[in-house]
Amino acid sequence: VQQALAAHQVKPTARIVFDEHVPAAEYLEPVASIHASSHVMGEILDSFYVADYSVDQYLQRTAEYIDTLADRVDIWEIGNEVNGDWLGSNADVRAKIEGAYALAEDKGLTTAINFYYNAACSSDSPEHEMFTWIEHNISQEMKNGLDYVFFSYYEDDCKGVAYSRDHWQEVFARLHTIFPGAKLGFGEIGTTDTTKKAAYIQRYYSITFDKAYYVGGFFWWYYRQDCVPHTAPLWSILDRTVTRAATGGNQPLPAGSIIPAINSLLIPPKPD
Repeated sequence: VQQALAAHQVKPTARIVFDEHVPAAEYLEPVASIHASSHVMGEILDSFYVADYSVDQYLQRTAEYIDTLADRVDIWEIGNEVNGDWLGSNADVRAKIEGAYALAEDKGLTTAINFYYNAACSSDSPEHEMFTWIEHNISQEMKNGLDYVFFSYYEDDCKGVAYSRDHWQEVFARLHTIFPGAKLGFGEIGTTDTTKKAAYIQRYYSITFDKAYYVGGFFWWYYRQDCVPHTAPLWSILDRTVTRAATGGNQPLPAGSIIPAINSLLIPPKPD
């Protein structure tokens, strides 16, 4: 993984998804290795497992990971796909993300949150629609203070809808009115359909807007499976697409952004 990241022409930001029920100390060496080749965003817990943790357990986990890895993680994703209807009660989710945000803020750390864009999805109830959920469940303190705001979008989960660039520009403009001080981008994309992976990478990583608040993102969820080693065909496709977007092949990304390209990783703990 480290070699694949180091080979990119544009320095990436790698999201590391910390596995459930794994002590933070198990990640000291893997995170240090990744950090040598990329910026790092640490995801406290994947959304699939959030309901398995009580509020106290979630906050204990957050504190443990921050205390152990603060010097090796650049951005802390304090909540993942938080408006999804599978994370548990809204009250519990609010308590978890507000508590995690406070823990990171108290340490002066850079924070991020990831929502789940579900306008075309049929599985979530109306109260979990992204903008509705944000309105009712995100505190004003977080709206004003979060450094990065992302959202996942999986076409496979949402009737195969592939939105236009204009649609996404409207979505990000609306988010900007809610989170005026945050950098915005896509938080996760991907597909399990091997016949569509190359087209997905090229389509999404080419989306750029001439807005200071937009940082791209994308976080290809299957990077470790699809792009390691760096001789893999999809690694080359991703690298070319990212380099073209970041160097002006499309509209340029914001100057000084630490996220001109992001690759998503699932890093397992060290073997026994």
